[in-house]
Amino acid sequence: MHAENANIMTTEQDIKNAVEVLRRGGVILYPTDTVWGIGCDATNAEAVKKVYELKQRDDSKALICLVDSDARLQRYVRNVPDVAWQLIDCCDKPTTIILDGAVGLAPNLIADDGSIALRITNEPFSKELCYRFQKALVSTSANISGEPAAQNYCDIDPRLLEAVDYVCWSRRQEHKPHQPSSIIRLRQNGEVTIIRK
Repeated sequence: MHAENANIMTTEQDIKNAVEVLRRGGVILYPTDTVWGIGCDATNAEAVKKVYELKQRDDSKALICLVDSDARLQRYVRNVPDVAWQLIDCCDKPTTIILDGAVGLAPNLIADDGSIALRITNEPFSKELCYRFQKALVSTSANISGEPAAQNYCDIDPRLLEAVDYVCWSRRQEHKPHQPSSIIRLRQNGEVTIIRK
C-alpha cells in the first residue's frame, strides 16, 4: 500500500492485516502500551526465531509477551500467584511480570528456568490486536539489540522496517515520549524482585 493511501487505512483493517500475517507465522511492527514492538505468534517457534534474528539477539534472553486479559494470561502460566493479580491491579504504569511455570508457548520463548515475561495491555490498539489474534503476542522493543528502543514509529531503524512482514499504520503520526514497562520477577514462593522500575 502506498503512502497516499495510508490515511484511508482504518484501525479495523490494520488489525485484520496484522492478524493475517501473524497467523501465517509472519513478523510485524506495531504500537504497544509502551514503545513500538516487534511481534509474532508467541506459540510459533519459527516465528520467534525470526524475531531473535531480526533483533540480532541471543535467544537465551527471553522476550516479553503481551496478552489482552487476565483469562489469556492464565492460559500460559501453570499457577498464577495471588500477588501477581494484586500487582497488576495496583500498578499505574505498564508492568511486565515474570512468572514461573510457562506453558503453551514456543520453547525458544521460555527462559531456561521455565519462566515467561507477560504483560496485560490496556492500550486500545495492542489490546484489540491481542484479542483478535486470540493468542499471546511477542512484544520486544522495535530495535536492533544494543540500540535505543523506538519510542515512536519515526524512531524505527529502516532495516527493521524492510525486514518485517507487516508494519501497522495505527499511531504512526505520534511524536511523544514512551517508556519501556516496569519488569517484576515473581517467584512461586511469593518472592518479588524489581528488575526494571
